[in-house]
Amino acid sequence: MSADRTSDVPFREGTALLWSYARPHLRVLILGLALSLGGTGVSLATPMVVKWVLDSLETGLDLAGPAAILLLLLVIGTAASLTHSLVLGRLAEHIVLDARRGLVRRFFRARLEQVQQYRTGELVTRVTSDTVLLREATTNSIIDLVNGFVALVGTIVLMAWLDVPLLVTTLLALSAIVVAFAVLVPQIAKADKRAQDAIGDLGATLEGGIRALRTVKSSRGEDREIGRVTAMAEASARQSIRSVWFSALTWAVAGGGMQLAIIVILGLGSVRVARGELLVSTLVAFLLYAFTIIGPISSLAGAVSTLQSGLAAAARIRETEDLDLEDTTRRPEDAPADLDAHEVSVGVPVLALRGVTAGYVGAAEPAICDVTLEIPRTGHVALVGLSGAGKTTVFSLLLRFIDPTCGHLELDGTPYEQLSIDDVRSRIAYVEQETPVIPGTVRENVLFRVRTGADADAGVAAPHPTHATPTEAEAEAEAWAALAAVRLDAKIRSLPDGLDAAVSETSLSGGERQRLAVARALVRRPGVLLLDEATAQLDGTTEAAIQQVIADASRDGAVVTIAHRLSTVLDADQIVVLEHGRIRDAGTHADLLTRDELYREFIAALHIHTSL
Repeated sequence: MSADRTSDVPFREGTALLWSYARPHLRVLILGLALSLGGTGVSLATPMVVKWVLDSLETGLDLAGPAAILLLLLVIGTAASLTHSLVLGRLAEHIVLDARRGLVRRFFRARLEQVQQYRTGELVTRVTSDTVLLREATTNSIIDLVNGFVALVGTIVLMAWLDVPLLVTTLLALSAIVVAFAVLVPQIAKADKRAQDAIGDLGATLEGGIRALRTVKSSRGEDREIGRVTAMAEASARQSIRSVWFSALTWAVAGGGMQLAIIVILGLGSVRVARGELLVSTLVAFLLYAFTIIGPISSLAGAVSTLQSGLAAAARIRETEDLDLEDTTRRPEDAPADLDAHEVSVGVPVLALRGVTAGYVGAAEPAICDVTLEIPRTGHVALVGLSGAGKTTVFSLLLRFIDPTCGHLELDGTPYEQLSIDDVRSRIAYVEQETPVIPGTVRENVLFRVRTGADADAGVAAPHPTHATPTEAEAEAEAWAALAAVRLDAKIRSLPDGLDAAVSETSLSGGERQRLAVARALVRRPGVLLLDEATAQLDGTTEAAIQQVIADASRDGAVVTIAHRLSTVLDADQIVVLEHGRIRDAGTHADLLTRDELYREFIAALHIHTSL
């Protein structure tokens, strides 16, 4: 999903979304507003006190009172400004934290198929830069709108109290400034939104290029990728510069208009002072208000601009609200109370697909159609077939990443509809084809499926209710045993920090990272092991180790593999041939080799691949 597909959010919906982030912090927001209004009150009172000082000079009155009040106003104003900045700054960071928590939870809890519609870089942009725009819109813009309006009205009222003719002159200048703001500020907001959309594209393009850096370099495509990413950066810069241009023009018009107004006020005021129609102290106080009135106008304009940028961020964040969150613990009311105590009849497969048809959002045809497949409680089942045959879809169904449109699945004879997502996934260990490592240490990667003491303290659910939290020594022993099983223990022991080495800082090869992912599945291994071609990047020696892991696991439980290597196929107890989303045939290697032409072609291709 591209950032340029982000639609404009209606003002009412956008402000409602912004308010939803600010509402939990209403008390702090009110405190910040009160402090801001206190500072505004001080600024409004200061010119009047200056007038009092000047009048005291003319009449010979004691200056101690006015001077003390000026000093008091200075202290109060400084304290209010400092406290206001601290309160709003802290509030802003809490709002950002709340928004980021919500987005992160949504991305990790949402259904996999929906999340994968977004590019990774775009998801990162929404959590990082979009939430910063949201922060400003939900704190400063709200305060500045109210405070700026109060300050503007208060200034105009006090100027009217000082001298109406001079106020009329000032309002004429203000009207021109307001018109300029009304025309230019929306252009600033549009440019900011386009710049933010371009940043989303930039992040997604850069992330994809870095992921494929080996391919980029080997294909001598550095200049092409540099050009693509730079084009995104240039698009963002163009829109930002456009925003800067409109901002500069806005403030130039505002500043020039107010300077012209002050010149006119000074000239007109001087004439009226000379005629005795106006006191010098009144003129000075009026000029002070004229100098400061641009502040409330700037505050209002800035608040509107920030609000517009916040609405643009809200539009991008709002897109993610359509993601359906998985309730991983929900069971239907008629589900068995204790599934672990449920007795399974002899011969019931551990997993089964019964007449299952399933597909993906936006696809014209289902990925698999009317598939019936039983996975025995022990043994090794291999899924083979050409690309697009439906092998990965079967895994997605078993793991409840997607749901069937027809038919149903069973675990230990119980339909998936009677089980929670956790009930299913807690019984399955999965190694995906790309075998990604988890950001963190080797220990965290290997023990990722294990609930530690720190997880228990944080309220993180155990991978399976029957899995007790191991001691640190027990967890470490399991980690080393799993690493030894995949012949990676010697490599990890050679690292300076051993299990605590950060994976991103190690020199683990692609095959070693793949073995690390397999080791992760072996710790606290449940009854079913799903391997999406776990030997794809391994040499012959370590491939033999993984084959031994599969053999050991298949004696005690079920192993299901998506096979692209000859050794994986030959060692399977049952081979299922998929073609165009349907099961074409199933049997042993010898049986299929005898009767199935597609399987013979598949094996021939694997022989060629192996010989290479």
